[in-house]
Amino acid sequence: MNINLEILNASYIFDENEIAELKTKELVPKMVQRRRLTRASKIAIYLANEVEFDNGRIVYGSSFGEIPATANILNSIKEEESISPTHFQNSVYNTAVSYLSMLTNNKSEILTISSGDKTSSQVLKAGAIKALDGDTLLLLGTETFNIPNIEEVNSCKNNLECGVALKVKVTEMSPTLDINLEEQIDKIPNSLSSMFNIAMKFDKSKQNIIKIEI
Repeated sequence: MNINLEILNASYIFDENEIAELKTKELVPKMVQRRRLTRASKIAIYLANEVEFDNGRIVYGSSFGEIPATANILNSIKEEESISPTHFQNSVYNTAVSYLSMLTNNKSEILTISSGDKTSSQVLKAGAIKALDGDTLLLLGTETFNIPNIEEVNSCKNNLECGVALKVKVTEMSPTLDINLEEQIDKIPNSLSSMFNIAMKFDKSKQNIIKIEI
């Protein structure tokens, strides 16, 4: 089964260590709310704003989830210290997209997917099936690896913070983008490569239609 998606808007961002400008103060004016946000949450909020999405269903993917919060929990256990309630509540896979939805008062369905290196390809497939209902969806993916001593375990990818967003809807028009969704992008986590392949070839001045094989 094939489903054609029109990419209405796309955005991506990455950095070797920490993305410097995410407009967080502008997008989240209240300091109390900003202080609670994880790095992945800030990336998700930034990308949703970039593609002009503030309400509707979201399919979100992350292979590794909230690594900074998880690392803090593990370090507390190692040091025999009390676990921070904030780190604990921020350690779940849907933290980033949940903060995004709360800040925009978006009460629509959220689906969170984690499927290793195939995470973003699974986000695309799930998003394509969801899009058959006829509404506009946000497909979103983030990875945040910037934790102390990450160099001891990371030997394959150079960008420690990455995010990608696609605003999509189903279409009956023929594909205009010929993209190998299985191609791995240098320095980008494999888990996000499929969506990055689309976002990096998105041209706002043209129709951007991709075929998704289910």
